[in-house]
Amino acid sequence: MKILVIRFSSIGDLTQSLSIPALIKENHPEAEVHFLTRSDFTLLLNNNPQVKKVWAIDRKKGFSEIFHLAKELRKEHFDIIYDAHNNLRSFFIRHLVSAKSKIVKPMSRLKRFLLIRFKINLFEKPFSGQRDLLKPLEKMGIKFRLPKPPLIFFDPATENKISGLLSEHQLSRYVVIVPSAAYALKRWPMNHWKKLVERNSDKKVVVLAGPTDTFTSELDQYPNIVNLTGKTSLLESAAIINRAQVIVTNDTGMLHFSEQLGKKTIALMGPAPFGFPSRTSTVIMERNLYCRPCSKHGQGPCVNPNFQQCMVDLTPTMVQEHLERLWL
Repeated sequence: MKILVIRFSSIGDLTQSLSIPALIKENHPEAEVHFLTRSDFTLLLNNNPQVKKVWAIDRKKGFSEIFHLAKELRKEHFDIIYDAHNNLRSFFIRHLVSAKSKIVKPMSRLKRFLLIRFKINLFEKPFSGQRDLLKPLEKMGIKFRLPKPPLIFFDPATENKISGLLSEHQLSRYVVIVPSAAYALKRWPMNHWKKLVERNSDKKVVVLAGPTDTFTSELDQYPNIVNLTGKTSLLESAAIINRAQVIVTNDTGMLHFSEQLGKKTIALMGPAPFGFPSRTSTVIMERNLYCRPCSKHGQGPCVNPNFQQCMVDLTPTMVQEHLERLWL
């Protein structure tokens, strides 16, 4: 049985999608799983023993690439195509590539509209992004359950580089914090991060963020901070998370790295409804406010008269209580 899984982005959704080939292989060890994603995310799949071949598409190129890619995919003679993205590009690919069976992840647009506009929640509770990605596999006779971590795998070069980096900064036991997020409203306030770092002056604290997240430099004043903002690739960041004791993170892709590695995680959940973690190793911190969720991805605007109350009310003291317990 040969299966093509399609998921392009975002980084958090793609990371959660790593459960798809794992669950397929648990139920059908003989299956040959191929995965199509964005070219800038292939590093998260290249070392995956559950994926036979990784296909890539460059988001900067036009639809001519889709037709070329579809021509190559047709040569594989897939038995099943699972479109786990369900956007315009994946629509064209699944219609241009033949297969005996095709599965499409539902978009649930009406449910999303009712939730965000009228706060009517018809989604299964508690919400789980991984459940939404894995439930369609029931059409293959595969019952939903979360595959065991780890689901991110590292090549020797990455492992060696991270070992050198950790040795350089004398890091053995450490906490990872992820202060950034795609949208500012999903970020825990910087003053909260500072207080958390101050409370943990006896611990090494590693900052992970992208090259544009220059605001994390405000944390450089603390001697226990190792700020790796913009210094690591996605796979290298995942490798650093893999060796950490605890991860404290906003609702961002790094949260799902931590989950898929089975790490002890504190997730600071704010205005967006669909990035929720799924594993019992994660502590979900949130405030049940009348205004949540306010937007699909957390892009706002904030409609609460107490600006960003959903994040501000998650105090450093509350986070510290969980951190001390998980650190042991």
